[in-house]
Amino acid sequence: MLSPQGDAGPDPVPVLVTVTGPDFPGVNAALFAVLAEHEAAMLDVQQATIHRRITLSALVTLPGDPARLQSALDLTMPSLGLSVTVEIGGDASAVHPFSSHVVLVLGRPITAANFAEVARGLAALRVNIDRVRRIADYPVTGLELRVSLPVNDPPNDTALRQALAAAARRAKCDVAVQRVGLAQRAKRLIVFDVDSTLIQGEVIEMLAARAGCEDEVRSITEAAMRGEIEFAESLHKRVQTLAGLPASALEDVAAELELTPGARTTVRTLKRLGYRCGVVSGGFTAIIDRLVKDLGLDFAAANELEVIDGRITGRVIGEVIDRAGKATALERFAQEAGVPIEQTVAVGDGANDLDMLAAAGLGVAFNAKPVVAAAADTALSYPYLDAVLFILGVTRDEIEFADAAEGLLRRVPL
Repeated sequence: MLSPQGDAGPDPVPVLVTVTGPDFPGVNAALFAVLAEHEAAMLDVQQATIHRRITLSALVTLPGDPARLQSALDLTMPSLGLSVTVEIGGDASAVHPFSSHVVLVLGRPITAANFAEVARGLAALRVNIDRVRRIADYPVTGLELRVSLPVNDPPNDTALRQALAAAARRAKCDVAVQRVGLAQRAKRLIVFDVDSTLIQGEVIEMLAARAGCEDEVRSITEAAMRGEIEFAESLHKRVQTLAGLPASALEDVAAELELTPGARTTVRTLKRLGYRCGVVSGGFTAIIDRLVKDLGLDFAAANELEVIDGRITGRVIGEVIDRAGKATALERFAQEAGVPIEQTVAVGDGANDLDMLAAAGLGVAFNAKPVVAAAADTALSYPYLDAVLFILGVTRDEIEFADAAEGLLRRVPL
């Protein structure tokens, strides 16, 4: 910059101004009025408000003497009940770093000890926490951390996930990590497993209870979900035990299904956001179809039980929806919806969900077996399906604002 005489003037002086105190309408107006009087140019602004206390910081450059600004602020801010600090000098280009990842911490509650474990896990990798905000207070507490990796020798995504998974186990809370960017907010299709994910319990066990063989079927189911036997083999074994059961049992079980807490809220919210929603199940179409209609789902794939003369024969018709079949169904749904596979989300709990979770842009293990939780992009251990929304960046306030507008807002005591 040239002076009126043509000489180069001094470089603008960077100044960091931080105001703290009780929050009220006009805090920003008061600060920026003083900055405007001193012809400040804005480089960065950050504000946080917690429990009606505000911290407002502005990084500016000044054409004149910063001491004059400091004197004006020392006069104006305390008169409003606010404290102010002024730091003069430093690197004007040193604005807040670009956050490369978002880390979600979920707990019920989140204790200081929980958070300390996560913070230590990040610090051990020299990962800096840039920003923290609360995104949920129900049914779990959710804190969203924006973090940045060290410039020199940064950890890769696998190392970061492993370190945070270990911290989550020590802290007994859930921790999810994703890269920041358009991909995080560009998901357009979500596919849920049904048994023990979208609904509580296992449909085939409910049918088996009517056939008097629930314990036998449950042991086969558990072995399949742990990955000890192939799902297709387990399905045929379990279905054989249903031979002779009246077909009316399918309608009875469909009427008794209990959704996982938060399931209806999750689907309703995702539909508002423009998501296409589907289910893919190792269960049976006669039961899944009712669920699809109830929730207004867009896609469904399940197995077809053979029924002859009003009775279940103990056989499955057509191709089995097994581990590979679930991934194939996800890919088919994405193609039909015109959604790239990178913009899909899959949610499941069993070993037969592994291929689907791996194929999706984001695979979420929900109350899953250890082998599934370890393989998924992220894992949730609390029994509330709406925690999936928090992973997708949706806040509880946004959910409830939309519900209130439609007269649907309510909180069930937990």
